[in-house]
Amino acid sequence: MDPLMFLSFFFVLSFAFSTANAEIHFHEFVVQATPVKRLCSSNNIITVNGQFPGPTLEVRDGDTLVIKVINSARYNVTLHWHGIRQLRTPWADGPEYVTQCPIQPGGSYTYRFTIENQDGTLWWHAHSRWLRATVYGALIIYPKLGVPYPFTKPNKEIPILLGEWWNRDIISVLRQAQFTGAAPNVSDAYTINGQPGDLYKCSSKETAKFFVKFGDKVLLRVINAALNQELFFTVANHMLTVVGNDAAYNKLFTTRVIMLGPGQTTNVLLSADQPAGRYYMATRAYATAQNAPFDNTTATAILEYDSVPCTAKTGLAPRPLLPPLPAFNDTPTVTAFTSQIRSLAMQNGQVPTQIDENLFFTVGLGLINCMPGPRCQGPNNTRFAASMNNVSFVLPRRTSLLQAYYQNIPGIYTTDFPPVPPVIFDYTGNVSRALWQPRKATKLYKLKFGSRVQIVLQDTAIVTTEDHPIHLHGYHFYVVGQGFGNFNPNRDTVRFNLIDPPVRNTINVPVGGWAVIRFVADNPGVWLMHCHIDSHLTWGLAMSLLVENGPGELQSFEAPPPDLPPC
Repeated sequence: MDPLMFLSFFFVLSFAFSTANAEIHFHEFVVQATPVKRLCSSNNIITVNGQFPGPTLEVRDGDTLVIKVINSARYNVTLHWHGIRQLRTPWADGPEYVTQCPIQPGGSYTYRFTIENQDGTLWWHAHSRWLRATVYGALIIYPKLGVPYPFTKPNKEIPILLGEWWNRDIISVLRQAQFTGAAPNVSDAYTINGQPGDLYKCSSKETAKFFVKFGDKVLLRVINAALNQELFFTVANHMLTVVGNDAAYNKLFTTRVIMLGPGQTTNVLLSADQPAGRYYMATRAYATAQNAPFDNTTATAILEYDSVPCTAKTGLAPRPLLPPLPAFNDTPTVTAFTSQIRSLAMQNGQVPTQIDENLFFTVGLGLINCMPGPRCQGPNNTRFAASMNNVSFVLPRRTSLLQAYYQNIPGIYTTDFPPVPPVIFDYTGNVSRALWQPRKATKLYKLKFGSRVQIVLQDTAIVTTEDHPIHLHGYHFYVVGQGFGNFNPNRDTVRFNLIDPPVRNTINVPVGGWAVIRFVADNPGVWLMHCHIDSHLTWGLAMSLLVENGPGELQSFEAPPPDLPPC
């Protein structure tokens, strides 16, 4: 047989084998108002299929998802599949007015996408205003059949979704903040799998409980679905072995506490090796903005061994043990945790070493001057804002950015987002008040397909320094460096980790510090990069990368689907 023909036959056979076990999963998600009781009162919240949290999606690497979303609620909505790369399917990514116009009440849209070379824990959530406060669920991707986990196989797996709860309609909370220009009201509780837990009023009976047997190896798939808050998480008397973050495996290490920014996921192995009893899982805030209010409560769930003895006097199981949690501003504990995350061994060439696009983005808050009055209730009669490189991002309304790019619709955006800050200043020092007011605009930065990109994300001290969880849609990236203070390329570049850097889709830019990410622009589309604290996104802490179509079918995407919602 001709060698070329043999190679072609081998390629076709290998491809057929790899796709033979792939499945297509069909789901119908009905977005609707549902009465839910929490903290002694009932509220109508927006849910999917009446569930809070929403349905868990379980698939394998290589599978395809077809999800018809029917909007039976009174608000516009979109859904985002957080962390899915959406290779050649940018129309399915979901952020409103970026890759699609929202699904209007009474409308529907079908998301179609295939999972390619990804496995681990991701999640899905609303990406339309603040509906993701209650519209979210786990997206679990198992390895392909026959492919093992790179760690001890657990005999039990539990999704743990951390969230926030308001005793008000979340859109009314948003509207009040938008009207006043002030910071939004903080949440009334945190939740674990939708329940606040024993430490809140009227919550003990519904506290989430997870049952284990002595000797179990339990994989906890922890997701921070909170709207505006970074969170610590721990389990009393149990060590946690971290095995993955953002659907990427890491070298194993053990810790008592983990911290996740909104949008991040962390997989940990727990050995049920303690005396038979009841142990609290607990979560509370990691809050870094100085003098800013935050929800200083603690949510709990219960890990219970199946042979717990009852007390002689009451006949009831003993009260669970409550674990210690770090102080709300314990940045050293966070730094110690994140510094241990290292990816599994990589092949040569995976981490870009030659850079085509070297970008520097400042991220942080700002204030917009305005006339004193009811709409200027921010600090010193201002309105809160946020920006990247002094551009406060404004979403279009006539069409989505992706439609405007694909259909050459003028007047929707410009491609002059600055690659570096317009003004160089002491980013984490005493910043001149002249630099506190950003400019509102819809600016994109254009990347050539295949370019090797480095982005320095630099926190600023405008208003206050703060830890910002920055999420990049359509990509995962390598975190080659992090530190405090102002990034110094002469000092800091030589310390980059190009051997086993963490692979993430959401990175916490350290409070008063910086993070450097690298990736190859191999996925064409318009991709939102934004702070996953939704109040910051509302104030404009976002931008979009425009990655142009590549030269061939495998590097380009097709026209919008016929059922794409109109604006």
